[in-house]
Amino acid sequence: MVTTRPGGSPVGDLLREWRQRRHRSQLDLALDAEVSARHLSFVETGRSKPSRELVLHLADHLDVPLRERNGLLLAAGYAPVYGQRAIDDDAMAPVREALDKVLAGHEPYPALVVDRHWDIVAANGSALALMGGLVAPELQAPPINALRVLLHPDGLAPHITNLADYSAHVLHRLRHQATLAQDPALLDLYQELEAYPGVAATSPAVHDLAALVFTTLQLRVEGQDLALFSTLTTFGTALDVTLAELLIESFYPADEATSAVLRSLSTP
Repeated sequence: MVTTRPGGSPVGDLLREWRQRRHRSQLDLALDAEVSARHLSFVETGRSKPSRELVLHLADHLDVPLRERNGLLLAAGYAPVYGQRAIDDDAMAPVREALDKVLAGHEPYPALVVDRHWDIVAANGSALALMGGLVAPELQAPPINALRVLLHPDGLAPHITNLADYSAHVLHRLRHQATLAQDPALLDLYQELEAYPGVAATSPAVHDLAALVFTTLQLRVEGQDLALFSTLTTFGTALDVTLAELLIESFYPADEATSAVLRSLSTP
């Protein structure tokens, strides 16, 4: 919750907070956004009311999530511009169809779609088969949280042979996401995961850029060792809040042996 300073304004204080979260000075932001530093200062202090266009322009340069951009507009006295439809809304049918095609096209390798809190929205057969055989039923009750499934002691954690390094990689990514979004639910999730046995909040690999990008998930499944790496895909040009917050995590085999095992698991 933002407390407006005496003489300030809700939108001015919000913009200042987002600027400070991004570690940007007024001058740096003003130069980048090509606005007067004096005018930006007046907006932040409440001496000048920003136009709707300026609010969106500054939010874009501060990489403010769409959900929070709507909040900025409301604080400035304008109507939100970004819609928000539930994923099961009729209007989202083309999105669901596209996601289904992406997930099916990734078979026989696991892939899933998650929302902003890492709750699973959809998953392909390979991902569901992997979870079904290794994850306790209570963790598979909706809403299924992908990170909880991954690191919980009744989830995949006992089968992850590099749990310390991989959990540190996951927590580093989650902490970065929580900091950028300033989402209390993500911070709560981080603290929950950090407290799980065997989970490490940091490891030497976290400080290695190559390890952050290529850290593999090493699993032992039915006596066979699997090595997977994943990519995250977002809808970068989305104008709907729900769509903008979706992530597609696609897992790939890191070696031919893993590829062969996954292909065999998907064979009826």
